[in-house]
Amino acid sequence: MDVFAGIRRNDFLVVGRVGMDMFPDPPGTGIEDATVMHVDMGGSSANIAAGLVKLGGKAALVTCVSDDAIGRACLKMLDHYGVDAIHVRTVGGEARNSLAIYESRVEAHQSVIYRNGAADFEMTEADVAAIDYGQYGALVTAGTVFAAEPSRSAAFRAFEMARAAGLPIIFDIDYRPYSWPSAQVAADVLSRAGALSDVIVGNDEEFGFMAGGIDKGRQKARDLAAATADIVIYKMGEKGAITLHAGRETRTGIYAVDALKPTGAGDSFMAGLLSGIAAGQTVHDAVLRGSACAAIVVGKPGCTPAMPYPADLDAFLAAHPGPTDP
Repeated sequence: MDVFAGIRRNDFLVVGRVGMDMFPDPPGTGIEDATVMHVDMGGSSANIAAGLVKLGGKAALVTCVSDDAIGRACLKMLDHYGVDAIHVRTVGGEARNSLAIYESRVEAHQSVIYRNGAADFEMTEADVAAIDYGQYGALVTAGTVFAAEPSRSAAFRAFEMARAAGLPIIFDIDYRPYSWPSAQVAADVLSRAGALSDVIVGNDEEFGFMAGGIDKGRQKARDLAAATADIVIYKMGEKGAITLHAGRETRTGIYAVDALKPTGAGDSFMAGLLSGIAAGQTVHDAVLRGSACAAIVVGKPGCTPAMPYPADLDAFLAAHPGPTDP
């Protein structure tokens, strides 16, 4: 399998949730003080898929949505952003789409996530088995998809089928404690998923969590790069990132901005990274492209609506003095 050839097809199968985001207007308003809320698409996998499409790629989402107005709104938003929803199944009963309410402010930032009875956790092995993986260049997912059954087994089955079809597997660790039954289950399952992946992206806390301590996180990233993964990206917030690829460790800085909020950066980073590799950039340059996309998103309200189109990214790079010295 050629990891880069798969990504360069620029046609991605993205597994995971789509939800609804709400954020108060104007920016700086606390949730408890809000009288006006903006509504847009959310969910890490859906955000990544939309970010890829906005940057010129193709993406199809695999998930489940609730059989109600919120589920229909999510389908409508996927269509608005150009994400293919052919593999999205509607489920009835008490399942409900995720809802995230967060503020456009950094100081005293609040974010409230509703995930009880989440519809995306209803994804089954039958859902992923019905897909023709040969239509796509790579599979992308985020860690939340593994947090509960039957979604967990379905995601691992998707990994198997993607591997059999020759697709590289791109994994954003994306550890969200509130979704998991216990930290130990999360560590075991996420480590298993990481060992099956070709490209792994996570922050220092996430790698540390998988390794049993934040002081062990960098070595965990090194172990994965040495054993199974082609690319491992170890993000360190304002300190930049370390990329482990081809036997080398390369440090990159960040594009410093006055952040409006802390949310959405990771999803935008992933979209920028993959679109950069798809465009033929080196891994180093693609990581910087991802960092620029992350900086753009934290400087604007919302997650998916804040993600850049190529013209937005070009304008940002032209106006910005450049990344910090790593």
